[in-house]
Amino acid sequence: MVQPINLDGRVNNNDKFALKSGASSEAISTRGGAGGIDIPLMLYFVFWYVGNYYYNITNKLALRAAGGSAGFPMTISALQLGVGCIYALFMWVAPDAREKPSVTVDDIIKMLPVAFCFMGAHSASVFALSAGAVSFGQIVKAAEPAFSAVLSQFVYKRPVSKAKWACLPIVIGGVILASVKELDFAVSALVSACIANLFAAFKGNENKKLMETEGLKDRMGSVGNQFALTTILGFLMSIPVVLFKEGAKMGQFVEIFKTNPVVSANLIASGLWFYGYNELATMTLKKTGAVTQSVANTAKRVIVIVGVAIFLGESLDPIKLLGCSIGIGGVLLYSVIDQLLAGKK
Repeated sequence: MVQPINLDGRVNNNDKFALKSGASSEAISTRGGAGGIDIPLMLYFVFWYVGNYYYNITNKLALRAAGGSAGFPMTISALQLGVGCIYALFMWVAPDAREKPSVTVDDIIKMLPVAFCFMGAHSASVFALSAGAVSFGQIVKAAEPAFSAVLSQFVYKRPVSKAKWACLPIVIGGVILASVKELDFAVSALVSACIANLFAAFKGNENKKLMETEGLKDRMGSVGNQFALTTILGFLMSIPVVLFKEGAKMGQFVEIFKTNPVVSANLIASGLWFYGYNELATMTLKKTGAVTQSVANTAKRVIVIVGVAIFLGESLDPIKLLGCSIGIGGVLLYSVIDQLLAGKK
């Protein structure tokens, strides 16, 4: 397992969260298949959560060591995608690892909007996490359903139910409450997280359109190939952004990368964790229903917000926790409200 390296350059081997996660996966294995438990699916959940947790830690450590928001957030976000590209290409060339996709040039062109939104969401998220606390960035990102609802209703002409609209004030109110006592509050972090939400909402809608392309799923071959292609295209699109934003000081970054193991080790680790947990999340959600997905996403966000805040020593003010609980609870309600009402009918 790739371990985060602290700012003093030492590997952290005392992470209680990791031990608990390892213990839980061991317990799942011990139980075997009793009671019809889907052990592979449960392991997907465990490693998805662990990957997301470690990504947020290694990402923040690399950003801090490289100068925070004034350093190289765009370069780091792009190189994280680059690490994922190397892994994806390795999986295609390694014997018996993964069959290559057989997509056409037309398929690639149709994937460009999804890849662009994926790149935008990732870059904006990394900048938000460089400018403020990880927990705060994650709380703001929990408000993504609000952006998704507006786009679905008014841009993509996919109506959102009145019940879902009624849940959005809860989500937004929770985020506002969590921001009131945020010690590491930064307007740039708030704005960047909102931009990340906007890109993510566009990505979700564009992906639905993409998957309607006849025969595309068969040509891709697997969910893993879909994410690999999106990552590669996203990385290529991020290069001009990096050159525009931080190209003038690229020599500085190269020197930091070569001389500071906190930056280099955590950047590589965060790239691997990011690719791994996203692919696992996609595989996990493909095997579950809408309600399970909603509960899983909610639980993941709570674990990351609290766990990462404890690890990094970020503030967990009671008002912040209350706002976080209200906001994330609203997201869960938004996700399942239609199913709940349909069940009653």
